[in-house]
Amino acid sequence: MSRTVRIGVDVGGTFTDFVMLVGDGSTVALKIASTPIQPELAVIEGIRTLLAQAAIGPASVSEILHGTTVGSNTLLQKTGARCGLITTAGFRDVLEIGRVRTPTMFDLSWRKPEPLVPRRWRIEVKERIAADGSVLEPLDTGEILEAGRLLVGQGIDSIAICFLNSYVNPAHEQAAARVLATAFPGLPVTASVDVLPSMGEYERCSTTVVNAYVVPTLRGYLKRLEQELRAIGLDAPLLIGNSNGGLSTAAVAQAKPVFFVTSGRASGAVGAARLGMSIGCADLIAFDMGGTTASATMVRGGDVSRTHEYEFRDGISTPSRFIKAGGYMMRVPTVDVAEVGSGAGSIASLDEGGLLRVGPVSAGALPGPACYGLGGDRPTVTDANVALGLLPTKLGGGSLQLDPEAARTAIARHIAEPGRLTVDDAAQGIRDLVNANMARAIRAVTVERGLDPRDFMLLAFGGSGPVHACDVATTLGMKRVLFPATPGVFTAAGMLASRLEHHFLRSFAHYLDRLDIQALISTRREMEDDARKAFATEGHAAAALDFAFSLDMRFQGQEASLPVPLPVAPEAAALRGAFLNAYRETYGYASDDRVEIVAVRLAATRGDGQVLDFSSLRRPRLAGGAGRQTRRAFFGREQGWIDAPVLKRAGLDASTIGPLIVESDDCTIVIPVGATADTDGTGNLLVTLA
Repeated sequence: MSRTVRIGVDVGGTFTDFVMLVGDGSTVALKIASTPIQPELAVIEGIRTLLAQAAIGPASVSEILHGTTVGSNTLLQKTGARCGLITTAGFRDVLEIGRVRTPTMFDLSWRKPEPLVPRRWRIEVKERIAADGSVLEPLDTGEILEAGRLLVGQGIDSIAICFLNSYVNPAHEQAAARVLATAFPGLPVTASVDVLPSMGEYERCSTTVVNAYVVPTLRGYLKRLEQELRAIGLDAPLLIGNSNGGLSTAAVAQAKPVFFVTSGRASGAVGAARLGMSIGCADLIAFDMGGTTASATMVRGGDVSRTHEYEFRDGISTPSRFIKAGGYMMRVPTVDVAEVGSGAGSIASLDEGGLLRVGPVSAGALPGPACYGLGGDRPTVTDANVALGLLPTKLGGGSLQLDPEAARTAIARHIAEPGRLTVDDAAQGIRDLVNANMARAIRAVTVERGLDPRDFMLLAFGGSGPVHACDVATTLGMKRVLFPATPGVFTAAGMLASRLEHHFLRSFAHYLDRLDIQALISTRREMEDDARKAFATEGHAAAALDFAFSLDMRFQGQEASLPVPLPVAPEAAALRGAFLNAYRETYGYASDDRVEIVAVRLAATRGDGQVLDFSSLRRPRLAGGAGRQTRRAFFGREQGWIDAPVLKRAGLDASTIGPLIVESDDCTIVIPVGATADTDGTGNLLVTLA
């Protein structure tokens, strides 16, 4: 039987989203409630339901593409492994020393995040490799074995190994990993050379520790998921969305989970870029709002903004080229996003001074917002939208009943009465504040980088993004807002637009004015061979591969580097020019200092295979007819309560002027007074603001 069906699955804190791409180019979408304690249960239930609704058998499925928040939640909730670190003598405290910076210079209340490995579980061993790779002090494997026994005896269930200068000579780390694997079979061991073979002592150590911390949790989850998939007759490959917006095998994700901490979210940005190109819009801002966070990603010229560093922070994570050290450092390829802790489930409260706050604490799926009726009694952003009449009384295609009175009661008790406000004003205040927070995220990827957001289109998706997008765009002076055909499950659709990829990194320390071109070409060929072997191991020996090389470059004496594309025929003068241009674009100036190359990177992508083509996509199958009704809703303090038309997404064909509420099983779109909404042939909705 021909395998022509691909299924994208995105697991969120409140809902789990599914999009199935059928061989004829059509898609089928589904949104169901998540099962936070065992996320795999919702995945299995949704896939089973999706196949049954479309009358498709498991044997027709070619791939299952999965984005998961297991890695990020493990870091956020501090529920990872009891992790140990074995490192070079004298370097036990690298994690705490970090970069000797604070993210905000004058914030005296800031506290450095606690290291994921307590000091008592960081063991020093005598060994030393010089910067040129020579051995200054041999490794005593007996000392490694003793350190392993000490850690295991204290209940450690994952070990990280990070030795000084191992990126030049990995022999000591590899020997230590073999000793531990032999003595303690089944114990996850992460060597830094297997994760980040590059200079940067703190960055390499931090990245390795994050990997070791998350390994047992993500590995256990993916193994359970694979077993459950086989139990329902699905033997199709399970591919996991990585932080760079591509796909990797489940085996890679289990071994290197640090590359998957932002799994899922990155796929939405990739999908946004592809959708933009399909409609002739190469410059846009991808705006994704879920239950816990909201994020913004810049797309310029059809390319998603990416970086090779990411810091996981509590509550808020905005990208900065200048100020770092606010969280757990991961030097891995990732989509460059600005993220704020403002989602649909973010809890609203009054601080000690009586000022309103929203987030970063979220009610999650359980107990959830007060309107869910599942035990939550604190007001959230969802409660505010329900109280203002902007959301229907049922979500997720009717799977979740909402209680407007419970929402208004929670807002009254915790916000309106203590703040001496009406419930309407309190609810609108919650909405205004969360909109301001999300506008700040968009400014972080535009204004703070010398770009004007008014020059871009806002592409809004996520379960809650369409409820807020037009107001956020108005705040920023943006005039065009695009809603994809299924915005509430768009991240799952983005996975269908992604390809299988592998990332490789080689240390390559050379001054540009003394560049050995032949050594660089030789390194590139070796990395291409590594990529072909990796794909062949996964059964893609005959696959057409696309290679994208780049160099990490910096001025002499600097710590941070910038990626510069590596052409097929590299020349030192051209590379310097490209670096200076990248430096000016990032920092606004460039010096005449000496330039050095730090490392060579390769992103190898499978060029063949079926992917979602937005330009030829058939209109999705959406539930609901063309019924039209009205609902009393609050459209801001100037407009007040309005009897707003409510339309089903499937019935919206002609140009329509707001106020308007557009509903479908996956989300609700709020269109303000005076705005014009138009649709295209594939179901996209373009709103032009007044």
